[in-house]
Amino acid sequence: MTKFMDENFLLTTETARILFKEADKMPIFDWHCHLSPKEIYENKEPDNIAQLWLSGDHYKWRAMRSYGIDEKYITGDSTDYEKFEAFAKAMPYLIGNPLYHWTHLELQRYFGIYETLSEKTAKSIWEKANEKIRAGGFTPRELIEKSNVKCVCTTDDPADTLEYHELIRKENFSCKILPAFRPDKALNIELAGFLPWLHQLEATAGEVIDSFAALKAVLKDRIRFFEEMGCRASDQAFSYVPFEPSDDIELELIFSKAIAGEKLSQTEIDKYRTALMQFLAGEYAKLGWAMELHMGPMRNNNTKMFKAIGPDTGFDSIGDDQIAFKLSRFLDSMAEKDLLPKTVLFTLNPKDNYVLGSMLGNFQSSETGSKIQFGSGWWFNDNIDGMTEQMKALGNLGCLGKFVGMVTDSRSFLSYPRHEYFRRILCKLIGELVEGGQYPFDEETLTKIVCDISFNNSAEYFGLEC
Repeated sequence: MTKFMDENFLLTTETARILFKEADKMPIFDWHCHLSPKEIYENKEPDNIAQLWLSGDHYKWRAMRSYGIDEKYITGDSTDYEKFEAFAKAMPYLIGNPLYHWTHLELQRYFGIYETLSEKTAKSIWEKANEKIRAGGFTPRELIEKSNVKCVCTTDDPADTLEYHELIRKENFSCKILPAFRPDKALNIELAGFLPWLHQLEATAGEVIDSFAALKAVLKDRIRFFEEMGCRASDQAFSYVPFEPSDDIELELIFSKAIAGEKLSQTEIDKYRTALMQFLAGEYAKLGWAMELHMGPMRNNNTKMFKAIGPDTGFDSIGDDQIAFKLSRFLDSMAEKDLLPKTVLFTLNPKDNYVLGSMLGNFQSSETGSKIQFGSGWWFNDNIDGMTEQMKALGNLGCLGKFVGMVTDSRSFLSYPRHEYFRRILCKLIGELVEGGQYPFDEETLTKIVCDISFNNSAEYFGLEC
C-alpha cells in the first residue's frame, strides 16, 4: 500500500519523481487570482486558522453543504471554532475531492501537521495550528514569500482606483503585486448593477458617460492607467463568448436604452458585448497584454440563497452553452485586423476541451510561442482528472511544452500548494508517457519542459521581469 501523501504523492514513476524534484524548485507566478490588494497592503495577522481557511472560500462552503452542515456553521453567526469543527467533521467524507488533498497539503506545508483532519482530530489540529499562527509568519505577505511567489496578478475593476497597488509599490516587498483588468461590470449591461457601476466609473474617471463612445473613451483611459500600474493581463468571464455584429448608430441606441432603464433583448445585449469586447481586445493588443476568456459558468443558480448571502458563495455550476462558432468568429474578427491579443481560453465544461484545444491552432502566430493558450483545468476542473484531461487535450492538439501552466483562481493566501499539486500531476503525466515508451528519457529536455510549464513560460508570456 502506498503511504498517504508522502514525498512521492502522485509521482507514480521514477521519471515523475526525477522531474518533480526540479519542477518543485521553481518559483510561482500566480497570474490569475482573487486575492485582495487591500489585505496584502494591510498585512494583518489572522486570529486563527478558521479565518485563514474558511472566510470567503466557497469551495469549502459548497462541500460542507453537500455533507449536510447547517448554513449557520458555514456563512452564519457561529464561532470560528464551530465553523472549523464543522469543516473537520465533513473532511473524511470528501474522498475523491481535491479539497481533501489541498487541505492536507496546506496543513503539511504551512503548519507542519501530518495528522489527517476529522472530527476526532479537530481540537488538536485547531490548537497546533493556532499556536503556529500566534508564533508569527502568517500575514498575507509572509505567506506569499514563504510560498516562493514572485508575482501575483489580482483581479481589478476598471472603476478601481488601484490605491492599494499604489501603496504596495512604495514598499519593499519581494513579490510583485500587479493589477489585472476585469471589465465584467462594463460588459454586463443588462444587470441591475450596471448603472450604479457606471456612476462609480464616472466618479473615478471624473467624466460623464452618456454614450457608448464616451464609455469607450473612459475605458481606454483606464486601460492606460492600469498599464502604468504594471498590468499585463485582462480577464473576462462569459457563459459563452458573444458575436453579434452591429454598427455605431445601433450601439448608441442600445446604450441609450440601457441608461434609461429600458429592458434590452438578448440580441441587443450580445451586440453591445461584441462591440465592447472588440474594442477592448484591440486596446489589449496594442499594449501587448494577454486576454483571458473564462467560459462556461452558470452563476447564482439558487435564487433564495443569492438573495440571502449574495454572489460567489458556492451556488454556481457548469453551463452547457455552445461556444465554438461565436468564439471563432470573435477571434477571427480581431485577427483580420491584426488586433488579436495574446489570448488564454478557459473552459469550465470539459466537453469543450477539444473545442478549445483545436481552436488554438487557428490563430497562432510567430510573434509569441503559443500565442493562443488553453487555460489550465479551472474551478470545477482543478482536480487530478480535470487537469490531466486538459493537458492531454493540449498535448494531443497543440504544444504542451509551451503551456503557461497553473493559476490558483483563489481568494486564500494558503492556496499556493495547489501549484505543487499541479506540478505533481504534470510530472505524473509526463513520467507515464516516458515510461510507457511514448517519449524518450531525455532528462535535459524533460526537465526544461516541466520547469518552463511551472514558471518560465508564463513569465515570458505575460512579460514578467523577475
